[in-house]
Amino acid sequence: MSSKEQKIGEIIAEHHGREGPLLPILHDVQKEFGFVDAEAETLIAKGLNLTRADVHGVVSFYHDFHQQPDPRPEVQICRAEACKARGVEALMADAETAAGNRVKLKTVYCLGLCSVGPNARVGDDLHARLDAAGLTKVIENAR
Repeated sequence: MSSKEQKIGEIIAEHHGREGPLLPILHDVQKEFGFVDAEAETLIAKGLNLTRADVHGVVSFYHDFHQQPDPRPEVQICRAEACKARGVEALMADAETAAGNRVKLKTVYCLGLCSVGPNARVGDDLHARLDAAGLTKVIENAR
């Protein structure tokens, strides 16, 4: 048994008996490996007595799951209505320039900080009240 198989087995076991375990398992696998590939889908399907098609349907539906690794850090930028009203669109050209090919920019629709937008998130860190300089700094410091 490979270390990947073993780790996925441990993740499945952690969620044993939980109602609706598929999404939490997928999130844990994504966090552990950085992606949920076909091998992981097969192992999860077997562990939950589902078809791989069932698991793949969920993986391919949600944008949070990636099927291959991307070594770049990710900066999520809220582009929902509240952040648009607070000027996020005017920041995007500078953000794209700062990111270049080193940082992956991902549009999200609401980080829950609507009154203090524009907002961005890197990992678990939220950044609020961003202007062009602030967003550029967040992108440049992304690891």
